[in-house]
Parts: sequence; structure tokens; C-alpha cells
Amino acid sequence: MDERTYTADATPGDTVTVAGWVHELRDLGGIAFLIVRDTSGKIQVKLEKDEMDEELVETGLDVARESVVKIVGDVKEEPRAPTGVEVVPTGIEVIAEAETQLPLDPSGKVDAELPTRLDNRTLDVRRDESKAIFEIRSEVLRAVREEFRSFGSTEITTPKIVATGTEGGTELFPITYFGEEAFMNQSPQLFKQLMVGSGLERVFEIGPIFRAEEHNTPRHLNEATSIDFESAFFDHTEAMDVCEAVTKAAYEAVAENCADELETLGIDDFEVPEEAFPRLTYEEAIERINATGELDEQLVWGDDLPTEGEHVLGQDVGEHYFITDWPSEIKPFYIKDHDDDETLSTGFDMMHPRMELVSGGQREHRFDHLVEGFEQQGLNPDEFEYYTKMFKYGMPPHAGWAIGGERLIMTMLGLDNIREAVLFPRDRQRLSP
Repeated sequence: MDERTYTADATPGDTVTVAGWVHELRDLGGIAFLIVRDTSGKIQVKLEKDEMDEELVETGLDVARESVVKIVGDVKEEPRAPTGVEVVPTGIEVIAEAETQLPLDPSGKVDAELPTRLDNRTLDVRRDESKAIFEIRSEVLRAVREEFRSFGSTEITTPKIVATGTEGGTELFPITYFGEEAFMNQSPQLFKQLMVGSGLERVFEIGPIFRAEEHNTPRHLNEATSIDFESAFFDHTEAMDVCEAVTKAAYEAVAENCADELETLGIDDFEVPEEAFPRLTYEEAIERINATGELDEQLVWGDDLPTEGEHVLGQDVGEHYFITDWPSEIKPFYIKDHDDDETLSTGFDMMHPRMELVSGGQREHRFDHLVEGFEQQGLNPDEFEYYTKMFKYGMPPHAGWAIGGERLIMTMLGLDNIREAVLFPRDRQRLSP
């Protein structure tokens, strides 16, 4: 293709070649306007029926919306045009004709239900609002990576096909692997722990995880993006410090670099967290929930927090916060207990007022205690020998966490459904596209 100019860069006086999609056709009688859209924006193309080549005008008038076109022409200043400029074409080429009946309207003039949008995701992301979400998501992941690197972390990639699950045989998708049973990994937890015992010491990963949960809610997915961090010679408080810093960095980057996208989404009150996130103990959390009187039954020590309880506490706190010092009995085997009280774990959750975002803690690095933890949770340590044996060879104290990428975007942008934050969702009903 001839050297292409993005529509946002078209300058009066230039002769340009622009390429994109036909967003709209406005036929006003003696004059018509094509609105052409590319990734940078939209531009008006003026068709003067009595003054231009008849074939060129017919091509412009006959092309269906969402067809891919190439326009060659001169850029003129036009204050009445949406962007203040327009292209007077000398050539119009239809590169790929679109059908006249579209499953949804990318211009946004006609709303479409979420299932229709997900069934036709390519068309849906031509909508300004959907495109804005994924531009913001991309910026969040860029900022997160940069913040991890500022802490001296190395990015790693761990297997997604495993012989056994991170937390045993529950919530796993089985697959056939050369005649043997294997599973899609539900977390990089064990592998990232092994890496902090290597020469890398401090690592992060951004990648898919798979959970065969039966949930069918606006905040659950069966394939999600996990943002993981792990560091040698860290305790749980230091891990929370990094978690808070990474979360704030994501918000700061969006505020600084995504003003247009936030405007497109109608978000004019985007707030970057500035104060330190409150840290409530588990005991304080259930006391504050119970004090509201909003739950049908009072929570007692050892209860997991129900969704309703999370919502009540979130409204009470009103910002991101941590819940610390969970009962040891309800945290995974790899979470270390406090040295002075084995009934309390070093596990923590980071919460948004709407939902849980992060699970983390200091890990058990002592071989004998780790094996005991497996047995206490009914797991066979022999099935995890690839993991446990490395704790015999000098495993440092370490801590880390994982944040759900889609939940971070969902809460940041106030989305109603987590599926809006992932291009091609996988849930109980959706395996295609």
C-alpha cells in the first residue's frame, strides 16, 4: 500500500492516503460525506457529485458501512467537519466490501446486548467504547510491567499444562496429554516459588490461569489473566507494599495516558488512590461487618467472607484495603503461619470496595512444615515432589501475591460485567469465539 497517513495526522495542505473502515455515509443531495475510521480516529471525506469524477462518486456512495477503503486526496481545512479538516478525494478504492446487514452497529447508534457483542467481538471492538477499554487494559499491563521492573523483578513464563493442580484436584480442567491425564494450570504459584529459590530471586508473570469453577456471575471467568509477583527475602508486609505500589502505578498511568479513553467511557471523576491502603485484620473485618447488621447471620471466627459481607465492608471502608492475619485453617498449605501464633496465617487479601482483587502472603519455606501443610489439607506430598524437593536445597523466606487482571480493569472502570474487560471470554456457556 502507498505510504499511509493516519486520520489523526492529516494536515491541511497535505496529499494523503488514508485507509480504514466506512463509519458512516451522509448523503445531502448535491454533496455527500463519507466518514472513514482508523485506529487513530475519524475523518470526513467530501464527495461533490457535480464536480467530481462520476465513477469516483458512485464508488463512494455505493460502499457499505464497515467496508475497508483506501482514500487518496487533498486535506482541506473545514471548521464544520468533526475534526476540523476533510479530505477531497482523487481516488477511492474498496479493499474489502462489508455485507449490508451487520450483526451489530459499530457506530453505537443502535445498542446491542452483551452476548451479541461477544459473539461478534471484532465488530464490537470497532466501537469507541469497547476499543477504549482495551486501550486502557494495554496501558495498565504496560505500567504494571514497568513498576515490577522498578523493583528489580524478572518477567517469567511458567507452564500452563501440569500434572497436578496448585491446590489439589479441585477446580481443574483435565486434558489428555500423550495418553496421560494432565490439567490446565490454575495458578503459577508453585513455579514462581521455585524461581525465587533460583538465581532470579524476584519474579513476576502476567499470563492465563484456568479454573473449572461452576460460577456464573458478572465477576467470574474460567480463563482469566493473573498478574503474579514473588520475591525472596520478603515477608507479607513487604509484599503488600509492592501490591499497593503496583495498583497505584496502574491507576496513575491510566490517568496520565488515557484521558481520551476515559472521556469516551464517560468517566470524568477518575480517581487515583493516593493514601496508604488501610490494613484490617481478619478479626477487625468480621467485627466491622457484624456491626453493620446487614447480614442475616453474624460471622464467626473461621468463616470465609461471603460476597454480601465483602460488599458491606467495602461500603464501610470506601477504598482499596487489605485484610490480614487470616485464620490458618482457611488459607492454602503454602501460606506460612505467624511464628508467635500458629492459628494465624500471614495470608492477606487486597480488596476493592466491590470485590476481592488480590490473594497473597508469606510462603512456608521450611521443608518439614511444608510437607505437614500438604498432609493437613489432605494432599499427597509425593504428587508434588518436583516442588517440595527443591525446599531441601536452600529455599529462602519469600512472599508474593496474585491480582486478577480483568477484575482490576473492571473495578477501575466501573464495568458491570467482567466479560467486558477480556476480548474473548471463557465461561460456562462460552467456548467460541
